[in-house]
Amino acid sequence: MIQDNAALESRIGYQLKQVQSVLRSRMDEALRPLNLSMPQYACLELLRRTPGASNAELARGAFVTRQTMNTLLRGLEERGLVVRAERAESGRALPTTLTEAGEALLTQASERAMRIEAHMVSTLDTDQRKSLIRALEKCIDALLTP
Repeated sequence: MIQDNAALESRIGYQLKQVQSVLRSRMDEALRPLNLSMPQYACLELLRRTPGASNAELARGAFVTRQTMNTLLRGLEERGLVVRAERAESGRALPTTLTEAGEALLTQASERAMRIEAHMVSTLDTDQRKSLIRALEKCIDALLTP
């Protein structure tokens, strides 16, 4: 019986990784014509939700290192999609905000991302979608609990 549970747990982990991999691939394909990568899109989306977020906050939210986020932000800034303060108001964190061009591009990117997410769950009914979200939340909570 223990072996069966272990096999199921490893299968779930594998399935989650496979979903993540295919989702990332589809998102990259959809965002490529906009000259955006998935981490860049995630950064812009985070800035829409939390204007003025620091590099460290953005890195955590986009699942990249602070160094990678710094490079990513420089590229977005060079394209005129974000603006970073030249000086920190307090501490060392330089707040970043979207520009109008960043907002416009993000609107296009979000539409593409939402279509992919909708397609991903299109074979699930409403109750199954809610159950999936609850189950994933419980998995995250379990992994975050020491």
